[in-house]
Parts: sequence; C-alpha cells; structure tokens
Amino acid sequence: MSQEKLETYFQDWQENEALAEEMIPLLGRLYRKYNVVPSLYGRSLINRSVIRILKNHRYVKKVEGIELSVRDTLPMVKAMTELDLGPAHIDIGKLGVAFKRSEQDDVRAFLETELADIVGRHAETGMGGEPKDVVLYGFGRIGRLLARILIEKAGGGNLLRLRAIVVRGAGDDLEKRASLLRRDSVHGPFAGTIRVDHENEAIIANGNYIQVIHADSPSEIDYTAYGIDNALVVDNTGKWRDEDGLSQHLASKGVAKVLLTAPGKGGVKNIVHGINHDEITDDDRVISAASCTTNAIVPILKAVNDEFGIAHGHVETVHAYTNDQNLIDNYHKGDRRGRSAALNMVLTETGAAKAVAKALPELSGKLSGNAIRVPTPDVSMAILNLTLDKATDREAVNEYLRNMALHSRMQKQIDYVDSPEVVSSDFVGNRHAGIVDAQATIADDRQVVLYVWYDNEFGYSCQVVRILQHMSNVRFVYLPREMH
Repeated sequence: MSQEKLETYFQDWQENEALAEEMIPLLGRLYRKYNVVPSLYGRSLINRSVIRILKNHRYVKKVEGIELSVRDTLPMVKAMTELDLGPAHIDIGKLGVAFKRSEQDDVRAFLETELADIVGRHAETGMGGEPKDVVLYGFGRIGRLLARILIEKAGGGNLLRLRAIVVRGAGDDLEKRASLLRRDSVHGPFAGTIRVDHENEAIIANGNYIQVIHADSPSEIDYTAYGIDNALVVDNTGKWRDEDGLSQHLASKGVAKVLLTAPGKGGVKNIVHGINHDEITDDDRVISAASCTTNAIVPILKAVNDEFGIAHGHVETVHAYTNDQNLIDNYHKGDRRGRSAALNMVLTETGAAKAVAKALPELSGKLSGNAIRVPTPDVSMAILNLTLDKATDREAVNEYLRNMALHSRMQKQIDYVDSPEVVSSDFVGNRHAGIVDAQATIADDRQVVLYVWYDNEFGYSCQVVRILQHMSNVRFVYLPREMH
C-alpha cells in the first residue's frame, strides 16, 4: 500500500474526530434544552466521548450492512437543533440510514416529515409533570449502580431526582460510602465529581445533592424532614419481599410507592419492563422488578413464543457469584453456598424459570430451571433449551431475534451479537436485559438452544430505572416510528 493511501486513512480518521467533537455540544443542547434523548441504533449519544461516538457509528455497519459516518449524522443533528423539538427519544442512526436509502437531498425536509409529531413542540413537556423524588433504601451493588444511572440521567426530561440513600449503622461512614460510589472494581470510576458534605451528612455527585440517612428500619425515618415528599423508595436490601414487609416503607412520612429490586412474593406484581410494565396502575403502591435472570430471559422467551411457540423448555443459568455467597468456606444456610465462591462452581437453585409465568402467563408450567454460580464478579449467561411448536433452523431464529433487537418494542431489552470472539467481560456495562449470542445458537427442527448473556448488575439496574420512569408517568415518544 502506498504512503499516500496510508495517509488518506489517517486523515479521514482525524476529520471524523473533528466532526464528532463538533457534534458533542449539539447533542448536549438537544438533551438539556429540548429533552431530546439521542441514540444510534439503541446506543446512547449523551455524555459520550469522541471515540465512543465513532464506535457507535461503526456499529451500524455491523447490524445494517450500510456505512454510516458522522458526515451523515452531523447535518441531521444540526437540523434538529433548529426544529424546536418536543421531548422524545430519537434514534439518529435509524434516521441516517433511512435518509441515505431514500436518496433525498434535503435533510431538514426529511426530518420535518419523520419527526412531525414533535416539530415545533418544545413548549410541551409531554413527560408527566413535576420531577419525582427517589430514595434508595440500601446502597449495595444494585443501589450504587442505580445511583450512577439516576445521576447520569438527571435532566433531559427524566423527571427522576435521587434525593436520598438510606444505610444502616452510625453516622461516620460518609467517606467510605462516597468512595464506593466513586470507584468500582467491575464498572470502573464514576463519570464525574463527588464531594462529601460532612456537616449535613450528604453526598454531592455531579451537582446532585443526595442526603445520607442512617436508619435500621423504615419506621425511624421521616423523609419530609429532609424536604422529600411523595417519593419512590427503591428497596435494594431484599430484607422484605412480600407486601406486608415492604409496606413498612409506606408508613414513613413522604413515601408514595415502593419498588423492590428482587423477586416479589405473594400478591406483589413482578414487572419486567418491556413485557408487562403496562400492568402497573396508579393504585399499585408496592411493585417488584423481578430478578436479573427473569429480566434477561423473559423478553427473549416472549419473542420466541410469539413467533414459533414454546412447548416446553429448560433454563440453565451460569451466574456470577454474589455477596450472598461466602468468599471462603464457612457456614451458610443455603445448600452448597457455604463453599468458596471464588474457588468453585456452585450448583444451586433458581426461581427464574417459575418466575417467568408471572410476566408471561402463557408459559406457566412449561419451563424448568437450575443455576450454577461461577467465579466471576459480573455478567452471567442463561442457556435456553427449548422445544418449539413448529420447526425452524438456525438462520431463521437468528435473523428473527436480530430484527427484534433492532426494530421491535423490546429493543431496549434484547441485544444481539454475532461474533465468535466475545466473552463475558465484553458485556460489562451493557444496558440491555439480555444479549443473544448468535454464534452459539443451535437449532434442529423443533429443538432450539439459545445462549443469552446479561450484565446481572448494570443491565438489571437499567431495567429498574425504566420501571421507575413508568411509575413516575415519564412517557417518551420514540422516533422514528418504525421502532414500534
């Protein structure tokens, strides 16, 4: 290859970097001024680096077979900032591909047609009114990730404000709590700045003032004393899982509703966002976000059942170890869980297969399940061994699930990867509930085996936040309309 050709590649890269740099403040303006949340085939473009924006553009080539560069999308972003848009989630990648395929040459005219629902409607909030106070009861693995996501989403019409966290103990642990939020061995450093207000017992993260409340039970807390009212309490402790136990939160002044980040028992609704979140009513005051595994498998099971029908099946979960297990061998009330999590694969039970029926009643009694805990700190896998109602093949199953991941109502729940080289660490921080590994799919007549990765911490936390948004009456318009 000639030196001139080599220089052309590098020059092209530098030009794209410059265009991405030019795009960043425009994306920020769309988000903060117009409450427009821009993405590129489901990949967020908010608070992203130049390199991440370029990588997201490259992703389009993998999923659509068409090249899309910042040269294509920057004119669209510029035009959007001039259209006085109302609140919405806008997939700029899909608009870019549609514009290229349309062979039109007037970007503004194209956008005025595709975004007609929100053009000139900036003055309309359309998101459900006033911001909602959120309290995190418990500040462990899920609690801290929820804090990160809520802080990241502050503004942009999100209408969820993290006002407080509740932890046990005395009151001299602010620095340690802040440090655990600031640094994470799995998910990396916090994206922003964190300060501690010792005098008022609070953490200030990216300008978000978060009260730290020390209490051993909900009965000790009056949230209104901190200016918090009509709040959503997210119980991350798992201490109570039925309505009676969780209703203790409702007795605290300033609490409106409770969301549990674990499978609910008894009559508590188990909600998987994207599947049955429409079952939440204004009268529901205690709700469960089900489990990480249930969230990972239910959207894919629904997709498969809708298209091929599921006669019966078995779900085997290969799950990262959790704090419930012992670091070294010691007493544990659960079978096998007393053995060292860092040294063993631990066969255990899971209720995820039975829990599927709470979100998908049509699969009641059709699935069995088991689990193996393995010595990795995050990212798990569910293996779905299914007998279908009708015959199919590997290509048909994969193409169908690829389309569901890109163009269906469940595109925030289902992701799709087609690479022979991916491993678990590649999915740390993935925001989808589950990721179909197309290379691993097995299909023979009516027998299908699907391998589904999921970040059991971060992906699940994203699902929890989506439920919080729904409970807060945050309703986004998703454009272009073909996404739904």
